[in-house]
Order: sequence, then C-alpha cells, then structure tokens
Amino acid sequence: MISSPNGGGDARERDADWASPRHIHTAFFLSATLLGSYLCYLIALPFVPSVTWAIGLAVLATPVQKWLEAKFQRPGLCALATTCLLGLVVVVPASLAIQQLASQAANGAVLVVEKLESGEWRQDFSSRPRLASAIEQLEQRLDLSEVAKMLSEAISGITMSILKNSVYQLIDLFLTFYLLFFLLRDRDAILSGLCRFSPLTAGQMSVLYNRVKDTIDATVYGSFIVAGIQGVMLGGTFWFLGLPAPFLWGLVMACLALAPVAGAVLVWGPAAGFLVLEGSWGKAIALVVLGVLAIVIVDNLLRPVLVGKRLQTHTVLVFISVVGGMIVYGPSGVLLGPIVLTVTQVLLETSRNDRV
Repeated sequence: MISSPNGGGDARERDADWASPRHIHTAFFLSATLLGSYLCYLIALPFVPSVTWAIGLAVLATPVQKWLEAKFQRPGLCALATTCLLGLVVVVPASLAIQQLASQAANGAVLVVEKLESGEWRQDFSSRPRLASAIEQLEQRLDLSEVAKMLSEAISGITMSILKNSVYQLIDLFLTFYLLFFLLRDRDAILSGLCRFSPLTAGQMSVLYNRVKDTIDATVYGSFIVAGIQGVMLGGTFWFLGLPAPFLWGLVMACLALAPVAGAVLVWGPAAGFLVLEGSWGKAIALVVLGVLAIVIVDNLLRPVLVGKRLQTHTVLVFISVVGGMIVYGPSGVLLGPIVLTVTQVLLETSRNDRV
C-alpha cells in the first residue's frame, strides 16, 4: 500500500482542528480539572483557619516530634504526645486569658458608668480651671451618662459575642489539633506528595519549604512571642501604677504590637496623657519610661535574636501581609498573610531564575 504524500499534512490539519476528538478530550479534561479544583477550594475554605494554625504548630513542633521518634520509634504515639503537649501549652493559657478578658471588660464598663454618673470624674479636673471649663462645655453638648451607658452596652455586647462564638472557636480548635496530629505523624508522606504533584523541581521545593518554615518561625517567635512579652511588661506596668483593667489593656497592647509599624504606644501614650491631666506626673513619667524601655529592649534587642535574618522581607511588606491577612482571613491571617507573601516571592524568584 502506498501512503499519500499529503498524509502528514492531513494529520497536522486534524490536530489543528479545534473540533477534533483530541482537542475536545483535552478541553473536557482541563475544564473538569478546573471545576474540581474550584469545588475543592469551596469545600476547604471553612477549614482554612484550622489548617493554617495546624501547619504553623506542626512546623514549630517538628523538632520535638523528631526527638521523640528517635527515642521511642513510634511515630503515631509520639505525634499524639506532641499534640497533647501543645494542647496544654495553648489551650490552658488561652482559656484563662478569655476568662480574664471578659471579666475585666465587664468590670471596666461598670466602673466607667459609675464614675460618669456619680460625677466623681469632675473632681480630678477641679484644680484646673481651663480644663474644667472645656470639660463643662463638652458635657453640655454631650450627655456623658448616655454615652457611658452606650459604651457599657457595646462592651457587654462584644463580651457576649465572644462567649457565643466560643462554641465555634472550640470546633476550630479541635480541628486544628486533629489536623496537627496527622501533619506530625505523616509529614514525610505529605511532603513527598506535594513534591510529586508540584511542577517545581526537588531543589526548588526544598527552597520553598525552607523559606516557608523560616517565615513561620520568624512570625511566631518574632511577632507572637515578642508581642506577648510587650503585653506582659506593659500590662504589669498598668497593674503596678494602679490603672484599671491591666489584663485587658495588656492584651490590647500585645495585639497592637503584632503590627511591625504600629505598636503598644497607641495605648500607653494616651494613658500617660490621662495621668498628666490627673496630675499624676510621677506615674505618667514611669509609664513613658517603661513603655520606651519595652520597645527598646524587646524590639531592638530581643526581636533580632529570635528572628535573625530568617524573614527575608522588608518591614513594610511584613506589615501589609499581617494586617491585610487579618482583614482577608481573620485572626489566622496573622500567619497566613506572611506565608502567602513568602510563597509568592519564591515563585517569582524561581520564574526569574528560569528565564535567565
């Protein structure tokens, strides 16, 4: 049989025809894959916070897991022990913190209402005629008692909302530690699966993994621990100076200290100004000095020791990733935002290196 000289051309024409069975099969396969990926995304979306915290805890707890595995040679049992240990470290302090937060928020609201309704606050400004006159004019324009009641109701509403959402938080917490167990026990298989399905080479995946690990370490040690130390120091200062709700304000200052550009000065600065208006110059100076020392000691001395050069990102980008992550993803965005930024940076660097 003699083949037609145009056979090759006919085959190329059939391949170029978008209605050919080959192109229809490819388009169907690609569409089904994209649809399945989107549906998987929708299914996984409610679990993003739990998965994020589980990954962060798994990265931090891996050295402990490896040490236990070297001792006992039982990955499942060691993962269970590590998960239970982390549960005690995280859950018990968090439960006490929520209890204290709700209690001091409620007590602080009651104290504000009592001071405004009794007029006791006016005595603090009676020795300053100009300030007292300004306060009197402000009181004529605003019903401070009504403002105090609205503030009290708002704080009570926030407290009740926290308590109502505690059920959902408990579910998220259970899922976090449930996933953490499997991430610790099956970490090698999970990493192998990621490498197998990833378009990146083994070396590129290793770089990506190390950068993400450094980002998680730096975020936790350089943000959470540093912010917690600042909150404890400044909350203790509030307690020592006799300022109201020291635990509440210490927690607020710790949260503000998570943002690299903002800081706890947004709380202790106005508090120092209030002490000056009260005439408590000694307390105001002490608060300013201790606030500055907290920033100098913790931010300039402790943060570099804990973080080092692991977070290879500019401070402004870190700020945007943390705050933007919290806006988009909620509390888990504190960790997820920097992770997304780091993965994107590594992918861009890989793409640039491949083009060179």
